[in-house]
Amino acid sequence: MKLFDNAKGLSAICGAIFEAKPYKKTIADARQAGDSEKERALILEAVQFWSGRVFDYFQTDINIINPENLPQSGPVVYVSNHQSYADIPLFFHAVSNHQVSFIAKDSLEKAPLFGYWIRTSRGLFLKRGDARASLQTINEGAELLKQGFSLVIFPEGTRSHCSEMADFKPGSLKLATKARVPIVPVTVNGTYHMFEETGEMTKGVHIDFMVHPPIDTAQLSRSELAELPEKVESIVRSGLEKLTR
Repeated sequence: MKLFDNAKGLSAICGAIFEAKPYKKTIADARQAGDSEKERALILEAVQFWSGRVFDYFQTDINIINPENLPQSGPVVYVSNHQSYADIPLFFHAVSNHQVSFIAKDSLEKAPLFGYWIRTSRGLFLKRGDARASLQTINEGAELLKQGFSLVIFPEGTRSHCSEMADFKPGSLKLATKARVPIVPVTVNGTYHMFEETGEMTKGVHIDFMVHPPIDTAQLSRSELAELPEKVESIVRSGLEKLTR
């Protein structure tokens, strides 16, 4: 039964993403023309379309807490805990004001459909354990931010598969501090119920998406920048503690 139910869920996900295929050419045309504003708008429209279809199919109850903290435009870096593969479409769905994409681990680059849409939405892939490649990814991400694109990072480095949260990896916020763009801490809870908890795709899950006040990194002193990773981790962790009481 689990295999059958998962097959139906995967079919629904693939179908939703396939329906967004017509955006592929218009996004590519805007990118080729160097029209970043149009490209961002098309990316937002495309990922909102297919992520909305996915969560409609799974009858997911998404509770956005403090939506007033979501910036109206980018570029910004969202920093979040990471419970599930569902965190990616969750961000695509919840951030409705402007384009976002991801700094994702390189293994996702070959994931059917997901890898394609991370690339299409201007996401980047991080090769863990390779310092030179990681630095190059950070530099590429900083350049994208300077062009107006927004990114999401998961500093734990991998999914927790539960409501607990691992420590943030050292240097995980270099992307944001290098580009001096605002950081928006986000706490996610409940996405692991959609698959990781049982290995079965599950409908009717409740998800909390808590948005914390943005932090303007451009105004921080050198000492404040040094303390920033610990501060952001504390904010995200405290949000998770509130959501899991």
